[in-house]
Amino acid sequence: MTWLTDAVVGAGSPGSRLQIMGVVNVTPDSFSDGGRYLDVDDAIAHGFEMVADGADIVDIGGESTRPGAARVATTQELARVIPVIEALSAAGVRVSIDTMNADTARAAVAAGAAILNDVSGGLADERMAGVAAESGLPYIVSHWRGHSDKMSSRAQYTDAAHDVAGEVGARVDALLAQGVLPSQIVVDPGLGFSKNADHNWRILARLHELEALGFPVLVGASRKRFLGALLPEDAPMESRDLPTAVVSVLAAQAGAWGVRVHDVASTRLALDTLAAWQGGSDD
Repeated sequence: MTWLTDAVVGAGSPGSRLQIMGVVNVTPDSFSDGGRYLDVDDAIAHGFEMVADGADIVDIGGESTRPGAARVATTQELARVIPVIEALSAAGVRVSIDTMNADTARAAVAAGAAILNDVSGGLADERMAGVAAESGLPYIVSHWRGHSDKMSSRAQYTDAAHDVAGEVGARVDALLAQGVLPSQIVVDPGLGFSKNADHNWRILARLHELEALGFPVLVGASRKRFLGALLPEDAPMESRDLPTAVVSVLAAQAGAWGVRVHDVASTRLALDTLAAWQGGSDD
């Protein structure tokens, strides 16, 4: 079996292990950490810390995708992410590259990245499908309707859960037609991308509609605005880690393959608690 297939077998069933993807933003303007890991050495150290906390994958990104974020030149994105990928992958860490840029994705693969994570699902750069097909690596395909400066105006749905599943299915069909293999595909509902809080909660409550496409599902709710809405208005960003961990447990119970989080330790503890609970029913 491939790594992806091995990781997916039994996903969501009692005793199965949800994949934890830890987020490392090598950017000055991330909504979640305010550029804390822009320095390459700090980003590398944070990646190792996440592995120690229980991350299965470390996701490296060099371009913020928060609402209103400006695009980053490819040369700048590469300068941010490639040294981090090289250092972590050389130490045996399974690294994913979070990028919408085919040139960055190709360079990241050469540097040791083992997974491609494209929040645009190949729409931002039509060459991305070719890079994914050529690499043969797992390819995370997110629901996406436009870049950060346009996403809010496109949060219009008849039924968010149904519409997102349909649009992701169509995107996957287009990628398969371009040579990407079904065994490479992981799908992501793109929470927060052209979606308001009600849309996000509807999608999560009906995650089975996305799972019905037949591909592993990654949930990336970590520290997003719709979780912040559950907290006092002046609550610090880190206070969103508790609801994130709860979503991680619920995602595991709903059959998700993985979760993408900023605080690995809290999600690892929450999932270990779930596993202990489920293990209590064993004879």
